[in-house]
Amino acid sequence: MSDNRQLLSCVMIPVNDRQLLLPNVSIAEVVDYQGEDAGPRSPDWLVGYLPWRGLTLPVVSYDAANGGTLAVPGDNRGRIVVLNTIGEHHQSVPFMALVTQGIPSQARLTEEDLHPADGEPGPADLMSVSVDGENAWIPNLEYLESLAAEVRR
Repeated sequence: MSDNRQLLSCVMIPVNDRQLLLPNVSIAEVVDYQGEDAGPRSPDWLVGYLPWRGLTLPVVSYDAANGGTLAVPGDNRGRIVVLNTIGEHHQSVPFMALVTQGIPSQARLTEEDLHPADGEPGPADLMSVSVDGENAWIPNLEYLESLAAEVRR
């Protein structure tokens, strides 16, 4: 008997108060935390800018974009995840970046591995799921992309 379940390669991304779950194909690269300061009069969710492959990417704090507080990683724990954009702003903002609170980890999941979970979503959340008993949030990438489009350079 063959097992024809399809595995989806995903990444669990630690942010301040939750784990994000994204498919591998949405991630262009993971780099060490770095970048330029956002400067005064910038939105609360903008950590700064990342010079990356000849582009200047806005670095979004998922936590702050979701109604929480801006948390900048310390102790060399943080990374920046460069994401491929997919929405209506893709032409002007082909990539954006999210700051993490740790090192993202790989996960290989089937549809059966994901279960709806409880949790009050914020504006940056699409839905909450349970993965092996642990809650994770699937981010609303179109919302995050619209924020990045507001501050693109």
